[in-house]
Amino acid sequence: MSKKIVSTEMDLSSVLAFEMPIFKALRRLQQAGEVHAKRLSRFGGLTPMQLMILQVLAGEARLTASDLSGRVSLTAATLSGMIDRLEERNLLHRQRDDQDRRRQWLLISDAGRELLKQAPSLLPPEFNKHFAELAEWERYQLTATLLRAAELCAEVE
Repeated sequence: MSKKIVSTEMDLSSVLAFEMPIFKALRRLQQAGEVHAKRLSRFGGLTPMQLMILQVLAGEARLTASDLSGRVSLTAATLSGMIDRLEERNLLHRQRDDQDRRRQWLLISDAGRELLKQAPSLLPPEFNKHFAELAEWERYQLTATLLRAAELCAEVE
C-alpha cells in the first residue's frame, strides 16, 4: 500500500472523530437560522435572503442581477424569482442601461429604503448581543472560521 493511500485513510479516520460535533453545531446554526427567518417573515413578510438583497442594493447605486447573485450567493434562477417578488411589492425596480439596452440595472426603491430603516437584523438579536461582547480578535476569528466552513461545504457540491 502506498504512503499516499495510508495517509489519506489516516486523515479520513481522524476527521470522522469530528463528524458528530461538527454536524450538531451546523444543525444548531440551521435551527437558529430557521427560527429567526420566521421572526423576519412577520416583519413585512420578507425572507432573510430578500432582506439581504435589499441591504446589498441599498449599499450600491445600482447592480446587475449577475453582480447581485455573486454578492448574495444565489444562483441566477433563484435570484430571478426573488427579484420578481420584490419588484411586485415595489421594493426594487429594474432599469434598462442607456448605452446597452440588453443590460438591466437593479435599484432599491424608496419603499424598499423605508422598509430597511425599520427592518430587524439579519442575525438573531441574541447572537448580535453575544458577538458584540467578544474581543475583536474573536469576532474576526469566528467570522473567518464560518467563512472557511462554508467554503468547505461548497467544495463538496
